[in-house]
Amino acid sequence: MSVATTPAEERLIGLVAEAARGPQREGLFALWLVVRSAEALLPPQPLSGKGHRRRLQALEARLTSLALPAPLRRALVAARHHLEPATPAAAAVVLSQLVAPAREVLGSEAGDAVAVAARAARAHL
Repeated sequence: MSVATTPAEERLIGLVAEAARGPQREGLFALWLVVRSAEALLPPQPLSGKGHRRRLQALEARLTSLALPAPLRRALVAARHHLEPATPAAAAVVLSQLVAPAREVLGSEAGDAVAVAARAARAHL
């Protein structure tokens, strides 16, 4: 079984691979996890409600174990809570709200990757 990734996920995975070990890499990894969770709510094959709840529980546990800069941690924790309704609209809002913190803390490439995901999410509404 092959796992499909979106352009935003592919770019974030590339940035994680290029980053040196430390807070920058952990921040990119955490951002990828949240983007992945948000994009999983979008058509054509959205994640089931039960699968989404499990993914959010795993996401919350993983975020607590990572050393993240405070502004990014706040943004990702808020994003996790906003994803609870499990709707494409919630995913679009979360992705749009993550662009600025990603750009500010992790750099323009990370912000641009999230912006691509946000545009794609809005196109599904």
